[in-house]
Amino acid sequence: MPISSPLHEHSHTHTSSVVEDEINQFAALAAQWWDPKGPMAPLHAMNPLRTSWVFKRLPSALFSQATPPSLLDIGCGAGIACERFASLGFNTLGVDASQEGIKAAQAHLERYPLPPHAAPLHYICSTAEALLEEGRQFDVISALEVIEHVRDPQEFLSTLVSLTKPGGYIAISTMDRSIRSFLMAKLGAEYLLRLLPIGTHDWKKFIRPAELDQMARRAGLRLLDLKGLSYRPPQWYESHDTSVNYIALFHKP
Repeated sequence: MPISSPLHEHSHTHTSSVVEDEINQFAALAAQWWDPKGPMAPLHAMNPLRTSWVFKRLPSALFSQATPPSLLDIGCGAGIACERFASLGFNTLGVDASQEGIKAAQAHLERYPLPPHAAPLHYICSTAEALLEEGRQFDVISALEVIEHVRDPQEFLSTLVSLTKPGGYIAISTMDRSIRSFLMAKLGAEYLLRLLPIGTHDWKKFIRPAELDQMARRAGLRLLDLKGLSYRPPQWYESHDTSVNYIALFHKP
């Protein structure tokens, strides 16, 4: 049965993508992360769609190997996507710079073990840069709602490319810097409906789909698919509307 690994800590170097204020903000929510009606309710609702979207777009040959494909979920928080990815058959490593988030992820996994068919799942408190220094590489990297919170998105993306095995894949979900996302995700979700804590997002750091594609090209990636993630109560669904939330899959040649 998959169990979490011991907590490892790495210091954040000056080249780190980590923004301490962002980490502290999410660390403060760690205890409520797994509450489906708490501050992370939107992530709980969106999680099955995002993880299944990635899984369905990867080649079946990836899962026909003797061992499960390795997946790094960077910026994993308390592990909502990690548990789902492990259940889908990925040998999953969840990494976050927040020690509180990782502790919450490990505690949830210990209290609610994954089903017998799940692949291994481990967690460490670390950064993408520290993993790179260790020479780690993965078949698939998942960065869901992360790139809009890092110090330098282009540099972060380049680091993810270096962490990806040749022929591997990178999945990124983020938010478009549009008028619609400002009204819905910033004003609506944080101030009017209070679905998210105020200050969760900095709209100026949102990334337009064309900008993400351009950054990915500069980093040596090829875009395979990009779709909008839209919300029609009570559920999220895939759409062609990328003006608020969207998800993209890239391939490393």
